[in-house]
Amino acid sequence: MSSPAVSQPDVGVVVVAAGAGVRAGPGEPKQFRPILGVPMVLRALRAFTGHPEVRHVIVALPPEYARRPPEWLATLRGERLAFVPGGAQRFDSVRAGLEALPAEVTIVLVHDAARPFVSRGTIDAVIARARAGVGAVAGVPNSDTLKEIGQGAPRLTPRITRTVDRERIWRAQTPQGFPRQMLGDAYRQLRAEPAKTANGAAPPPADDAEVCERAGFPVELIPDSPYNFKITTADDFRIAEALARELR
Repeated sequence: MSSPAVSQPDVGVVVVAAGAGVRAGPGEPKQFRPILGVPMVLRALRAFTGHPEVRHVIVALPPEYARRPPEWLATLRGERLAFVPGGAQRFDSVRAGLEALPAEVTIVLVHDAARPFVSRGTIDAVIARARAGVGAVAGVPNSDTLKEIGQGAPRLTPRITRTVDRERIWRAQTPQGFPRQMLGDAYRQLRAEPAKTANGAAPPPADDAEVCERAGFPVELIPDSPYNFKITTADDFRIAEALARELR
């Protein structure tokens, strides 16, 4: 599904690339590691910098890299692309990117740099729903059997407490898209009135959809491809290399 053409690009994108990526093993930050010779964050960026509706892209990087990015990344900085220092948590990085977008941006997409295989069709569908006034999250239906373990269960041999009904379970991916006003209001509410649970303060929101959910805004799921998976471990990089060979 393609989103309608607009006279002037009005979509801003925040690419989250500020994590340490420790589960990927030692070495440089995982977002800078190559997949078939192309740094992962660059693969993720290309899908958005080449999109006709995208006006500006903000990349949230670890603070030291935001100040001095790798040369191959620094050369991309310009009128349509800028860097900001990321925060201690994901939502801090997104908030910093949101504040850095120009005023002309009315639709905001948030994307993980660790998802380098996002498709144009998914981006178009997310933009279209955000233009309709709702939050939109790329996702795939869960196909695995889900098991819940007891609180404080041992890490190596946890005991199962129940099997979770998977029929209504989806795995959230990115991009996630929102009217800018909606996302801005949700973040302001998160800062001013932290959500509460029966046990006290709720944990930090896992993604931007949850920020909007907590604020009471409608969020929809957009069916996506499992190819748009998140690269987390060294094994994931091996899968990504194989996928990149297939897709090139």
